[in-house]
Amino acid sequence: MGRINKRALVGRLQRIGQASRADLAKSLGLSQPTAGKIADELLRMDVLEEVEEDAAAHRAGDARNRVGRPGRILRLSRRRTRFLAMELGVNETNLAAVPVGAAPEDRWTVQMQTPASADGWVRELKEAAMRLPHKEFWGVLVSVPGIVDELGSRVLFSPNLHWTEAADLPALIQKVWSAPVALVQEERALALGYQCVDSREEDFLLVDFGEGVGGAAIVSGRPFTGALPLSGELGHTRVPGNRRKCGCGAIGCIETLVSVRGLLRSFAQAQRSAPHTWDQLAMTIEAQGIPDWLEETLEQAGVVISGALNVLGLRRVILSGALTELPPVVTENMSQAILRGAMWARFGEVLVETAPRRRTAGLVAVGIDRIVLPMEPGVRSDGHAAAGPFPGRAAAGWLSYDE
Repeated sequence: MGRINKRALVGRLQRIGQASRADLAKSLGLSQPTAGKIADELLRMDVLEEVEEDAAAHRAGDARNRVGRPGRILRLSRRRTRFLAMELGVNETNLAAVPVGAAPEDRWTVQMQTPASADGWVRELKEAAMRLPHKEFWGVLVSVPGIVDELGSRVLFSPNLHWTEAADLPALIQKVWSAPVALVQEERALALGYQCVDSREEDFLLVDFGEGVGGAAIVSGRPFTGALPLSGELGHTRVPGNRRKCGCGAIGCIETLVSVRGLLRSFAQAQRSAPHTWDQLAMTIEAQGIPDWLEETLEQAGVVISGALNVLGLRRVILSGALTELPPVVTENMSQAILRGAMWARFGEVLVETAPRRRTAGLVAVGIDRIVLPMEPGVRSDGHAAAGPFPGRAAAGWLSYDE
Protein backbone atom coordinates (compact mmCIF):
# COMPACT_ATOMS: atom_id res chain seq x y z
CA MET A 1 0.00 0.00 0.00
CA GLY A 2 2.87 2.36 0.73
CA ARG A 3 4.24 1.97 -2.78
CA ILE A 4 0.78 2.40 -4.29
CA ASN A 5 0.25 5.58 -2.29
CA LYS A 6 3.65 6.94 -3.37
CA ARG A 7 2.79 6.31 -7.00
CA ALA A 8 -0.61 7.95 -6.56
CA LEU A 9 0.90 11.05 -4.94
CA VAL A 10 3.54 11.43 -7.64
CA GLY A 11 0.94 10.88 -10.34
CA ARG A 12 -1.23 13.59 -8.84
CA LEU A 13 1.64 16.08 -8.87
CA GLN A 14 2.42 15.17 -12.47
CA ARG A 15 -1.08 16.35 -13.36
CA ILE A 16 -1.50 19.44 -11.17
CA GLY A 17 2.12 20.61 -10.91
CA GLN A 18 2.27 21.49 -7.21
CA ALA A 19 0.17 21.23 -4.06
CA SER A 20 0.33 21.35 -0.28
CA ARG A 21 0.41 18.21 1.85
CA ALA A 22 -3.13 18.95 3.02
CA ASP A 23 -4.44 19.33 -0.53
CA LEU A 24 -2.75 16.11 -1.61
CA ALA A 25 -4.18 14.22 1.36
CA LYS A 26 -7.67 15.46 0.53
CA SER A 27 -7.48 14.70 -3.21
CA LEU A 28 -6.04 11.22 -2.63
CA GLY A 29 -8.36 10.29 0.24
CA LEU A 30 -5.48 9.89 2.70
CA SER A 31 -5.08 11.14 6.22
CA GLN A 32 -2.79 14.13 6.57
CA PRO A 33 -0.24 12.20 8.68
CA THR A 34 -0.11 9.44 6.03
CA ALA A 35 0.25 11.90 3.17
CA GLY A 36 2.92 13.78 5.12
CA LYS A 37 4.90 10.61 5.78
CA ILE A 38 4.78 9.63 2.10
CA ALA A 39 5.84 13.13 1.06
CA ASP A 40 8.78 13.07 3.48
CA GLU A 41 9.99 9.75 2.05
CA LEU A 42 9.76 11.08 -1.49
CA LEU A 43 11.62 14.23 -0.43
CA ARG A 44 14.46 12.08 0.95
CA MET A 45 14.55 10.20 -2.35
CA ASP A 46 14.83 13.54 -4.18
CA VAL A 47 11.70 12.71 -6.17
CA LEU A 48 9.94 15.75 -4.66
CA GLU A 49 11.11 19.16 -3.53
CA GLU A 50 9.57 21.89 -1.39
CA VAL A 51 9.10 25.53 -2.38
CA GLU A 52 7.56 28.36 -0.45
CA GLU A 53 3.89 28.91 -1.22
CA ASP A 54 4.31 32.62 -2.03
CA ALA A 55 7.18 31.92 -4.43
CA ALA A 56 5.24 29.12 -6.11
CA ALA A 57 2.15 31.30 -6.48
CA HIS A 58 4.23 34.17 -7.86
CA ARG A 59 5.77 31.94 -10.51
CA ALA A 60 2.30 30.71 -11.43
CA GLY A 61 1.05 34.29 -11.79
CA ASP A 62 -1.29 33.93 -8.81
CA ALA A 63 0.47 35.85 -6.05
CA ARG A 64 -1.85 37.04 -3.27
CA ASN A 65 -1.32 38.98 -0.09
CA ARG A 66 -0.99 36.60 2.82
CA VAL A 67 -0.63 37.04 6.54
CA GLY A 68 1.78 34.91 8.50
CA ARG A 69 4.50 32.50 7.58
CA PRO A 70 4.39 31.12 4.00
CA GLY A 71 3.35 27.49 3.65
CA ARG A 72 5.39 24.80 1.94
CA ILE A 73 4.34 23.49 -1.46
CA LEU A 74 5.40 20.17 -2.96
CA ARG A 75 6.30 19.54 -6.58
CA LEU A 76 8.39 17.07 -8.57
CA SER A 77 12.07 17.82 -8.06
CA ARG A 78 13.71 20.12 -10.59
CA ARG A 79 17.01 20.62 -8.76
CA ARG A 80 19.08 17.86 -10.36
CA THR A 81 19.00 15.95 -13.62
CA ARG A 82 18.14 12.34 -12.89
CA PHE A 83 17.30 10.75 -16.26
CA LEU A 84 18.70 10.74 -19.76
CA ALA A 85 15.80 11.06 -22.20
CA MET A 86 16.46 9.86 -25.73
CA GLU A 87 14.46 9.93 -28.94
CA LEU A 88 15.68 7.30 -31.39
CA GLY A 89 14.30 8.65 -34.65
CA VAL A 90 14.56 7.49 -38.24
CA ASN A 91 16.86 10.37 -39.22
CA GLU A 92 17.98 11.87 -35.89
CA THR A 93 18.64 10.75 -32.35
CA ASN A 94 17.98 13.45 -29.74
CA LEU A 95 19.12 13.51 -26.14
CA ALA A 96 18.43 15.59 -23.05
CA ALA A 97 19.36 15.24 -19.38
CA VAL A 98 16.18 15.91 -17.42
CA PRO A 99 15.04 16.10 -13.78
CA VAL A 100 12.10 14.24 -12.29
CA GLY A 101 10.10 17.46 -12.72
CA ALA A 102 10.65 17.62 -16.48
CA ALA A 103 9.47 20.56 -18.58
CA PRO A 104 6.10 20.01 -20.31
CA GLU A 105 7.57 20.47 -23.80
CA ASP A 106 10.59 18.84 -25.44
CA ARG A 107 13.94 20.60 -25.09
CA TRP A 108 16.61 18.43 -26.69
CA THR A 109 20.15 19.55 -25.95
CA VAL A 110 22.14 17.14 -28.14
CA GLN A 111 21.20 16.06 -31.66
CA MET A 112 22.97 13.55 -33.86
CA GLN A 113 22.27 11.71 -37.08
CA THR A 114 20.88 8.20 -36.70
CA PRO A 115 23.28 5.85 -38.55
CA ALA A 116 22.20 2.80 -40.51
CA SER A 117 23.78 0.28 -38.13
CA ALA A 118 23.99 -0.58 -34.44
CA ASP A 119 27.77 -0.11 -34.33
CA GLY A 120 27.49 3.30 -35.94
CA TRP A 121 24.79 4.31 -33.46
CA VAL A 122 26.99 3.37 -30.48
CA ARG A 123 29.87 5.42 -31.91
CA GLU A 124 27.58 8.42 -32.26
CA LEU A 125 26.25 7.93 -28.73
CA LYS A 126 29.78 7.94 -27.31
CA GLU A 127 30.51 11.23 -29.03
CA ALA A 128 27.18 12.66 -27.88
CA ALA A 129 27.94 11.63 -24.28
CA MET A 130 31.01 13.85 -24.32
CA ARG A 131 28.79 16.84 -25.12
CA LEU A 132 26.45 16.19 -22.21
CA PRO A 133 27.46 17.96 -18.98
CA HIS A 134 25.89 15.16 -16.90
CA LYS A 135 27.38 11.68 -16.91
CA GLU A 136 25.44 9.64 -14.34
CA PHE A 137 21.71 8.93 -14.32
CA TRP A 138 19.07 6.95 -12.48
CA GLY A 139 18.03 5.57 -15.86
CA VAL A 140 18.16 6.03 -19.63
CA LEU A 141 14.67 6.37 -21.13
CA VAL A 142 14.41 5.72 -24.86
CA SER A 143 11.56 6.51 -27.24
CA VAL A 144 11.68 3.90 -30.03
CA PRO A 145 9.67 3.64 -33.28
CA GLY A 146 8.03 0.48 -34.50
CA ILE A 147 6.49 -2.45 -32.66
CA VAL A 148 8.23 -2.57 -29.30
CA ASP A 149 8.07 -5.26 -26.63
CA GLU A 150 8.62 -2.86 -23.75
CA LEU A 151 8.74 -5.52 -21.03
CA GLY A 152 11.20 -7.59 -23.05
CA SER A 153 13.21 -4.47 -23.99
CA ARG A 154 13.36 -5.31 -27.68
CA VAL A 155 12.11 -4.06 -31.02
CA LEU A 156 10.04 -6.69 -32.81
CA PHE A 157 9.53 -4.83 -36.08
CA SER A 158 10.52 -1.37 -37.26
CA PRO A 159 9.37 -0.52 -40.82
CA ASN A 160 11.54 2.59 -41.03
CA LEU A 161 14.54 1.54 -38.89
CA HIS A 162 15.11 -2.15 -39.56
CA TRP A 163 18.52 -2.46 -37.92
CA THR A 164 16.94 -2.02 -34.48
CA GLU A 165 15.10 -5.35 -34.87
CA ALA A 166 18.31 -7.38 -34.43
CA ALA A 167 19.91 -5.03 -31.90
CA ASP A 168 19.95 -5.34 -28.13
CA LEU A 169 19.35 -1.64 -27.57
CA PRO A 170 19.73 -1.68 -23.74
CA ALA A 171 23.09 -3.47 -24.05
CA LEU A 172 24.26 -0.98 -26.68
CA ILE A 173 23.28 1.99 -24.51
CA GLN A 174 24.96 0.47 -21.46
CA LYS A 175 28.26 0.54 -23.34
CA VAL A 176 28.00 4.31 -22.88
CA TRP A 177 25.99 4.83 -19.66
CA SER A 178 25.93 2.35 -16.78
CA ALA A 179 22.28 2.73 -15.83
CA PRO A 180 18.98 0.86 -16.24
CA VAL A 181 17.41 1.31 -19.68
CA ALA A 182 13.68 1.55 -20.37
CA LEU A 183 12.41 1.31 -23.95
CA VAL A 184 9.11 3.02 -24.72
CA GLN A 185 7.19 2.83 -27.98
CA GLU A 186 7.37 6.40 -29.30
CA GLU A 187 3.64 7.06 -29.63
CA ARG A 188 3.02 5.78 -26.11
CA ALA A 189 5.68 8.16 -24.84
CA LEU A 190 3.93 11.06 -26.57
CA ALA A 191 0.52 10.06 -25.20
CA LEU A 192 1.89 9.71 -21.66
CA GLY A 193 3.55 13.11 -21.98
CA TYR A 194 0.29 14.72 -22.98
CA GLN A 195 -1.54 12.95 -20.19
CA CYS A 196 0.91 14.37 -17.64
CA VAL A 197 -0.12 17.95 -18.47
CA ASP A 198 -3.76 17.29 -19.36
CA SER A 199 -5.89 18.98 -16.69
CA ARG A 200 -9.11 17.59 -18.20
CA GLU A 201 -8.29 13.99 -17.30
CA GLU A 202 -10.33 12.65 -20.22
CA ASP A 203 -9.38 9.68 -22.39
CA PHE A 204 -8.03 10.40 -25.87
CA LEU A 205 -6.38 9.08 -29.01
CA LEU A 206 -3.11 10.81 -29.88
CA VAL A 207 -2.00 10.71 -33.52
CA ASP A 208 1.48 11.92 -34.43
CA PHE A 209 2.75 12.77 -37.91
CA GLY A 210 6.42 12.65 -38.84
CA GLU A 211 8.55 10.20 -40.78
CA GLY A 212 5.69 7.80 -40.11
CA VAL A 213 2.19 8.05 -38.68
CA GLY A 214 1.31 6.43 -35.39
CA GLY A 215 -1.16 6.64 -32.58
CA ALA A 216 -1.59 5.74 -28.94
CA ALA A 217 -4.73 5.77 -26.81
CA ILE A 218 -5.32 6.56 -23.19
CA VAL A 219 -8.33 4.48 -22.09
CA SER A 220 -9.72 4.49 -18.55
CA GLY A 221 -6.81 6.72 -17.57
CA ARG A 222 -4.10 4.30 -18.71
CA PRO A 223 -2.28 3.58 -21.99
CA PHE A 224 -4.31 1.11 -24.01
CA THR A 225 -2.50 -2.23 -24.19
CA GLY A 226 -3.72 -5.37 -25.91
CA ALA A 227 -2.59 -8.98 -25.68
CA LEU A 228 0.14 -8.27 -28.25
CA PRO A 229 2.63 -5.37 -28.14
CA LEU A 230 0.86 -3.91 -31.17
CA SER A 231 -1.37 -0.86 -30.91
CA GLY A 232 -1.80 2.46 -32.61
CA GLU A 233 -0.20 1.42 -35.92
CA LEU A 234 -2.57 3.68 -37.83
CA GLY A 235 0.03 4.50 -40.47
CA HIS A 236 0.02 0.92 -41.71
CA THR A 237 -3.65 0.89 -42.61
CA ARG A 238 -4.05 0.39 -46.37
CA VAL A 239 -6.26 2.85 -48.23
CA PRO A 240 -7.87 2.39 -51.67
CA GLY A 241 -6.10 3.82 -54.68
CA ASN A 242 -2.70 4.10 -53.02
CA ARG A 243 -0.02 2.11 -54.85
CA ARG A 244 3.02 3.28 -52.91
CA LYS A 245 5.20 0.67 -51.25
CA CYS A 246 5.67 1.05 -47.50
CA GLY A 247 8.69 0.18 -45.38
CA CYS A 248 6.59 -2.49 -43.67
CA GLY A 249 6.44 -4.41 -46.95
CA ALA A 250 2.79 -3.69 -47.78
CA ILE A 251 1.38 -1.60 -50.62
CA GLY A 252 -0.91 1.35 -49.93
CA CYS A 253 -0.30 2.25 -46.27
CA ILE A 254 -1.68 5.66 -45.34
CA GLU A 255 1.68 6.83 -43.96
CA THR A 256 3.14 6.71 -47.48
CA LEU A 257 0.74 9.57 -48.22
CA VAL A 258 0.47 11.64 -45.05
CA SER A 259 3.96 11.30 -43.51
CA VAL A 260 6.46 14.09 -44.19
CA ARG A 261 8.10 12.07 -46.95
CA GLY A 262 4.74 11.10 -48.43
CA LEU A 263 3.38 14.65 -48.49
CA LEU A 264 6.53 16.02 -50.11
CA ARG A 265 6.44 13.28 -52.73
CA SER A 266 2.82 14.10 -53.58
CA PHE A 267 3.65 17.82 -53.63
CA ALA A 268 6.50 17.28 -56.10
CA GLN A 269 4.33 15.06 -58.30
CA ALA A 270 1.56 17.67 -58.36
CA GLN A 271 4.03 20.43 -59.24
CA ARG A 272 5.80 18.18 -61.77
CA SER A 273 9.13 19.37 -60.50
CA ALA A 274 12.04 18.37 -58.33
CA PRO A 275 11.26 17.51 -54.68
CA HIS A 276 10.07 20.50 -52.70
CA THR A 277 10.80 21.42 -49.10
CA TRP A 278 8.42 21.45 -46.16
CA ASP A 279 8.58 25.26 -46.02
CA GLN A 280 7.64 25.49 -49.70
CA LEU A 281 4.65 23.23 -49.11
CA ALA A 282 3.54 25.41 -46.20
CA MET A 283 3.90 28.60 -48.25
CA THR A 284 1.96 27.11 -51.16
CA ILE A 285 -0.93 26.11 -48.89
CA GLU A 286 -0.88 29.53 -47.26
CA ALA A 287 -1.10 31.25 -50.64
CA GLN A 288 -3.37 28.89 -52.58
CA GLY A 289 -5.30 26.90 -49.99
CA ILE A 290 -5.67 23.13 -49.83
CA PRO A 291 -4.86 21.50 -53.20
CA ASP A 292 -7.03 18.62 -54.40
CA TRP A 293 -4.37 15.96 -53.79
CA LEU A 294 -3.91 17.07 -50.18
CA GLU A 295 -7.65 17.26 -49.55
CA GLU A 296 -7.99 13.66 -50.70
CA THR A 297 -5.06 12.56 -48.52
CA LEU A 298 -6.50 14.26 -45.43
CA GLU A 299 -9.89 12.67 -46.11
CA GLN A 300 -8.29 9.21 -46.24
CA ALA A 301 -6.35 9.86 -43.02
CA GLY A 302 -9.53 11.10 -41.37
CA VAL A 303 -11.29 7.86 -42.26
CA VAL A 304 -8.50 5.84 -40.61
CA ILE A 305 -8.51 7.96 -37.44
CA SER A 306 -12.30 8.00 -37.09
CA GLY A 307 -12.30 4.22 -37.51
CA ALA A 308 -9.96 3.95 -34.52
CA LEU A 309 -12.26 6.20 -32.49
CA ASN A 310 -15.23 4.01 -33.35
CA VAL A 311 -13.41 0.85 -32.27
CA LEU A 312 -11.99 2.27 -29.04
CA GLY A 313 -15.10 4.20 -28.06
CA LEU A 314 -13.29 7.54 -27.74
CA ARG A 315 -14.46 11.02 -28.62
CA ARG A 316 -11.27 13.03 -28.33
CA VAL A 317 -8.29 13.23 -30.71
CA ILE A 318 -4.96 14.98 -30.16
CA LEU A 319 -3.00 15.73 -33.34
CA SER A 320 0.73 16.39 -32.99
CA GLY A 321 3.86 16.49 -35.09
CA ALA A 322 4.66 17.75 -38.56
CA LEU A 323 1.10 18.16 -39.81
CA THR A 324 0.43 20.77 -37.12
CA GLU A 325 3.36 22.84 -38.43
CA LEU A 326 1.49 23.53 -41.67
CA PRO A 327 -1.11 26.35 -41.94
CA PRO A 328 -4.13 25.81 -39.63
CA VAL A 329 -6.41 25.09 -42.58
CA VAL A 330 -4.70 21.67 -42.87
CA THR A 331 -5.65 20.48 -39.39
CA GLU A 332 -9.07 22.08 -39.76
CA ASN A 333 -9.60 20.03 -42.91
CA MET A 334 -8.38 16.90 -41.13
CA SER A 335 -10.72 17.59 -38.21
CA GLN A 336 -13.73 17.78 -40.50
CA ALA A 337 -12.73 14.47 -42.13
CA ILE A 338 -12.53 12.84 -38.69
CA LEU A 339 -15.94 14.23 -37.68
CA ARG A 340 -17.52 12.87 -40.85
CA GLY A 341 -16.40 9.35 -39.97
CA ALA A 342 -16.79 9.30 -36.19
CA MET A 343 -19.98 7.60 -35.00
CA TRP A 344 -20.11 9.67 -31.79
CA ALA A 345 -20.33 12.84 -33.87
CA ARG A 346 -23.78 11.72 -35.10
CA PHE A 347 -25.36 12.43 -31.73
CA GLY A 348 -22.62 13.87 -29.52
CA GLU A 349 -19.46 15.97 -29.64
CA VAL A 350 -16.11 14.78 -30.97
CA LEU A 351 -13.16 16.97 -30.03
CA VAL A 352 -10.10 17.32 -32.26
CA GLU A 353 -7.20 19.31 -30.80
CA THR A 354 -3.58 20.01 -31.66
CA ALA A 355 -0.67 19.90 -29.23
CA PRO A 356 3.12 20.10 -29.24
CA ARG A 357 5.13 16.95 -28.72
CA ARG A 358 5.75 16.18 -25.06
CA ARG A 359 8.01 13.17 -25.43
CA THR A 360 10.41 13.90 -22.56
CA ALA A 361 7.56 14.33 -20.08
CA GLY A 362 6.20 10.95 -21.14
CA LEU A 363 9.60 9.31 -20.86
CA VAL A 364 10.09 10.65 -17.34
CA ALA A 365 6.65 9.31 -16.40
CA VAL A 366 7.88 5.88 -17.52
CA GLY A 367 11.12 6.32 -15.57
CA ILE A 368 9.17 7.02 -12.40
CA ASP A 369 6.85 4.10 -13.08
CA ARG A 370 9.47 1.47 -13.96
CA ILE A 371 12.66 2.56 -12.23
CA VAL A 372 11.90 4.86 -9.29
CA LEU A 373 8.60 3.45 -8.00
CA PRO A 374 7.96 0.13 -9.77
CA MET A 375 5.08 -1.97 -8.50
CA GLU A 376 7.56 -4.84 -8.12
CA PRO A 377 10.48 -3.25 -6.24
CA GLY A 378 12.67 -6.32 -6.61
CA VAL A 379 12.62 -6.26 -10.41
CA ARG A 380 14.72 -3.98 -12.60
CA SER A 381 13.41 -2.41 -15.75
CA ASP A 382 15.11 -5.13 -17.82
CA GLY A 383 13.20 -7.86 -15.97
CA HIS A 384 16.11 -9.12 -13.82
CA ALA A 385 16.17 -9.13 -10.05
CA ALA A 386 17.47 -5.96 -8.43
CA ALA A 387 19.84 -6.07 -5.48
CA GLY A 388 17.59 -3.93 -3.31
CA PRO A 389 14.83 -1.32 -3.28
CA PHE A 390 15.40 1.95 -5.05
CA PRO A 391 14.88 4.37 -2.10
CA GLY A 392 17.94 3.17 -0.21
CA ARG A 393 20.20 4.03 -3.15
CA ALA A 394 18.50 7.22 -4.27
CA ALA A 395 19.91 9.19 -1.37
CA ALA A 396 23.37 8.60 -2.74
CA GLY A 397 22.40 10.61 -5.79
CA TRP A 398 22.84 7.96 -8.46
CA LEU A 399 21.43 4.56 -9.23
CA SER A 400 24.04 2.53 -11.06
CA TYR A 401 23.11 -0.47 -13.16
CA ASP A 402 25.16 -2.99 -11.22
CA GLU A 403 24.18 -1.99 -7.70
